Amino acid sequence: MALLALNTLLNSPIAIAVSAGLLLLLIILVKSKSGASKRRPPGPPGWPVFGNMFDLGDLPHQTSYKLRTKYGPLIWLQLGSINTMIVQNAACAAELFKKHDVPFCDRKVPDTLTAFQFNQGSLGMNTYGGHWRVLRRLCSMEFLVNKRMNETTELRRRIEDNMVRWIDEDSLASKAQGGTGAVQLSRFLFLMAFNLVGNLMLSRDLLDNKDAEGREFFDCMNEILELAGTPNIADFLPFLKRFDPLGMKKRMVENMTKTMKISSSFVQERLDKRKAGKFDEKRDFLDVMLEYKGDGKDGPDSFTEHQVNIVIMEMFFAGSETTSISIEWGFAELLRNPHAFNKVREEIDRVVGLSRMVEESDMEKLPYLQAVVKETLRLHPALPLLLPRNTMEDTEYMGYLIPKSTQVFINAWAIGRDPDAWKDPLDFKPERFIDSNVEYKGQHFELIPFGSGRRICVGFPLAHRVVHLTIATLVQAFDWDLGAGVKPEDIDMEERLGLTLRKKNPLKVIPTKKRINI
Repeated sequence: MALLALNTLLNSPIAIAVSAGLLLLLIILVKSKSGASKRRPPGPPGWPVFGNMFDLGDLPHQTSYKLRTKYGPLIWLQLGSINTMIVQNAACAAELFKKHDVPFCDRKVPDTLTAFQFNQGSLGMNTYGGHWRVLRRLCSMEFLVNKRMNETTELRRRIEDNMVRWIDEDSLASKAQGGTGAVQLSRFLFLMAFNLVGNLMLSRDLLDNKDAEGREFFDCMNEILELAGTPNIADFLPFLKRFDPLGMKKRMVENMTKTMKISSSFVQERLDKRKAGKFDEKRDFLDVMLEYKGDGKDGPDSFTEHQVNIVIMEMFFAGSETTSISIEWGFAELLRNPHAFNKVREEIDRVVGLSRMVEESDMEKLPYLQAVVKETLRLHPALPLLLPRNTMEDTEYMGYLIPKSTQVFINAWAIGRDPDAWKDPLDFKPERFIDSNVEYKGQHFELIPFGSGRRICVGFPLAHRVVHLTIATLVQAFDWDLGAGVKPEDIDMEERLGLTLRKKNPLKVIPTKKRINI
């Protein structure tokens, strides 16, 4: 992926880049002679100036996983001028989260996400400090606390029912026009997750095929996600940031301008209602942010409208994308493994039956479904390298000296495939989690799709509920067909990495029969 970015750069004016690159080369050569470099983790040699930028390819989580056979579970890379360390097994992850979580809990922010000072207002990309702690506390105590989740159970069921209806209508429309009735499942999963976040944040559906503003918001969000996950030469060679050689930050500003305008209208609408003395009985997260008053000790005294807009955007990024792609991977694995699909269906039919739709309250009685979700997250973490951390100070770690401002990736994808932790690590076997106490809440370091420590994903309680409920709904609601001549083993499971790990080719399936009326 770095090579793609580099090739684009080389087709643009490079006079400044060449002269600055020579200066950077001199700095790197001087640094390489210092004693500190001898105490860094092992890793492959790199090119002058560019370091290991050419080594990682389009799927760096896979490439670094392969490097562990030669260099071990802790790998050091030089990506341009950026010191980078990759953690790739449970023991190294446990050492980091248990003993070095604080010095390693800052963020290394891609240049595109500094547009509109997004990183300074967000939860995921913010510097570790007072502002971050306040946002984290509000999300944990007001947005994603169990009480709030329980209060919105019926909301999630309604949105799931809408998804089933949309799938059915789309398939019937395809057949009416002479098509096969196949649907691209990822589209409906994203719409479902998007509207769910819209209701939790703003108490409204944003996408119903009639709301032009909602569709524009949706399209801009997709573009922002693509840009945030696209390799940018300016991240590897920071002296290029001021020139924006690939034009990526410019495009990010354009899309954020549109989303800011739309989200500002939501905020202003709420402010106008509050000024008129109109308050809804049920408070959503927008109300929480608008009403926040600090204690004068830690974090802001209140949030500006700009900061509120950033948090709204971020919740849509995180809540829609990661949840929907996890569901798509899980359902694809079930279709590739008919025995597992049948076991999930038999379990749901036995516990729930066909007289009603499966509910969240049923999940504790569905242990095989729970095992399927764990196995899906083991093999297909939505953020395979989690979000990049940044060391805040020089730190002794695993016998090495890790310098301040080192970029740190935790390769959750590799950890889930570690042969020292998992038997037959490449196989989809939900049975491995039956009668197992291993969870993905950040305490079992062989399974950390949501991370661990202070910066564990704050949204995992919501994702936990939605992924289980949606997979169960899809299994229960329809019979499914792969199309003429397509066998389960033919389902393409290739990956495409942007900000998240999507299927390279979206799953297309035919809902052949609706098993339950809703």
